[in-house]
Amino acid sequence: MGANSSSISELPENEYLQKLSGSEPISENDPFWNQLLSFSFTTPTNSADLKLLEEATITVCKSLVEKNPRTGNLGSLIKVFLSRTKELKISAECQNHLFIWQAHNALFIICCLLKVFISRMSEEELQLHFTYEEKPGPSSYGAECEDLVEELLCCLIQLIVEIPLLDITYSISLEAVTTLIVFLSCQLFHKEILRESIIHRYLMHGRCLPYTSRLVKTLLYNFIRQERSPPPGTHVFQQQTDGGGLLYGIASGVATGLWTVFTLGGVGSKASAQLEQCSPLASQSLLLLLVLANLTDAPDTPNPYRQAIMSFKNTQDNTAFSSSNPHAFQINFNSLYTALCEQQKSDQATLLLYMLLHQNSNVRTYVLARTDIENLVLPILEILYHVEERNSHHVYMALIILLILTEDDGFNRSIHEVILKNITWYAERVLTEISLGSLLILVVIRTIQYNMTRTRDKYLHTNCLAALANMSAQFRSLHQYAAQRIISQALRIIISGNCNEGSDFRFETEPTK
Repeated sequence: MGANSSSISELPENEYLQKLSGSEPISENDPFWNQLLSFSFTTPTNSADLKLLEEATITVCKSLVEKNPRTGNLGSLIKVFLSRTKELKISAECQNHLFIWQAHNALFIICCLLKVFISRMSEEELQLHFTYEEKPGPSSYGAECEDLVEELLCCLIQLIVEIPLLDITYSISLEAVTTLIVFLSCQLFHKEILRESIIHRYLMHGRCLPYTSRLVKTLLYNFIRQERSPPPGTHVFQQQTDGGGLLYGIASGVATGLWTVFTLGGVGSKASAQLEQCSPLASQSLLLLLVLANLTDAPDTPNPYRQAIMSFKNTQDNTAFSSSNPHAFQINFNSLYTALCEQQKSDQATLLLYMLLHQNSNVRTYVLARTDIENLVLPILEILYHVEERNSHHVYMALIILLILTEDDGFNRSIHEVILKNITWYAERVLTEISLGSLLILVVIRTIQYNMTRTRDKYLHTNCLAALANMSAQFRSLHQYAAQRIISQALRIIISGNCNEGSDFRFETEPTK
């Protein structure tokens, strides 16, 4: 680190990192910070390089963990970053590349350190490390700030919602999002659900609370816009061409772990990694949104981020907001619908769609009223059709989405009026022309058959049958092949039921021999 470009192999001996993690306190006014933050870095492009980076910096991080109680250098670094963020908006408007570059580098170092600190200590110990400081002296940041953790969290949120998204601010916006994800990664190191988290309390109370609706709205728009990482020539620091800053690469491991928590130990879909590289800001924003929405309610107040997701309305809706929900806002439903249709290869996007249909009645009503519902249903059917390539939680979410949609009689009628041509991904039979309703029946029956012969999951089986039952009263003009498959599958289930002495379909796991 420092004025010259650094490589991974040079990091353990880097004089600036050694001084940062050394036994000498560094004032936030020291010229050292300008030297430390004037670096560029070759971005790791694979997990092996990321592991090398962690191994190369672990001695520095361990040294800082040990010596920070005496030096307070972590707090000084954070205060340097906070003081520089006050001018970020003006810097973006004035195209001040150098100022944004150094602010980005400060945040990058903070996030790298936080990842190690959080993995090695409790939240209470982490909070203590934020309070350690050098002997009192003149401060350029301001002595009025007593809680550095809350100040940093609030600053990151302000950066996300207030700094305009330009080519020169893309990376620092991305890294602000990923730093919040790293803060929330405390859950990864606890077997039980965190119900009294210090970080959660800061995010759901105090100075962060007024930004709830703006943060949720900004994260949603980041997902909607799918802004690609700008080309290398527009960046103020060295970067690879296929998207994402160094911090994105480092934080992606934390992000993947958090996603694993939400999916009960499952592994992300194969297509997700490729989609993340298309727009890392959109991918990380969506992940942060899902994490915030699933935070445990506080003992005295419900999760405000979940409340915001449950209550936002269309920009064309002129009805007054309910006074009972101060976090409601408006967003363009047409743009949101388009993004949801286009991004269903990502299990994160499928989870977002499920949450919105299940919890936000405004979104559900809008989706069911769309005349192009096939744009949403077809990607969901593809997920179920390619069940062998998807993980179980992605398949479950897709199926539950269909179950929610089929609860509406209008949907069940309209899908038989939508005629599709040349469904190329359906390989069992050439379908030159078929209604959306008949195709839905075929895919659900195929999922039932796959489940009966392979996974033998009782709940998947039940939900598939429930979706067919919901639609059955509105069956009309069925494709010949769909009608044939209904009859053959019904006979198979009847025969299976007779073999089980008339009992319900059973999926007991056979004992290992």
